[in-house]
Amino acid sequence: MELSPAVSRTAVEFPQAALDKPRHHALSRTTDQVLRILLRGDLSRLRADAVAETLGISGTTLRRRLRADHTSYQFLLDRARQYRCERRLREQWVPGKCLADELGYNEVNSFYRAFRRWTGLGFNDYKQRHSAQMCAAAEQRPPYSPQ
Repeated sequence: MELSPAVSRTAVEFPQAALDKPRHHALSRTTDQVLRILLRGDLSRLRADAVAETLGISGTTLRRRLRADHTSYQFLLDRARQYRCERRLREQWVPGKCLADELGYNEVNSFYRAFRRWTGLGFNDYKQRHSAQMCAAAEQRPPYSPQ
């Protein structure tokens, strides 16, 4: 699965490989640390105040530092969820309910709305398209013949 164009256009690009790539602007150490925490942590438990505490700063300081980078905790959380969702679906198809839970959504419908915002497709439409692509790829592979 390719990252959606919306992610590619954002000023803050990440996951692990992207954290090492050139960006539109340099991230502060705080923003970089928040991204790393969000990419590795349990998203159902990571709230801004808990992340601030982990970094040894107040919630107000965290918000101020993120604002200085022209971003917010919610924006970074949304991008971390999107990245983790796309990575998970690349590995294996997972039902929306399970993904919503893994990504820290309290309501499945909130996940479905976010998924539509990220991809431009509803979850079921995306699944059908993904299944069709997988079938087409399987048909193009030569049959396995043990030697």
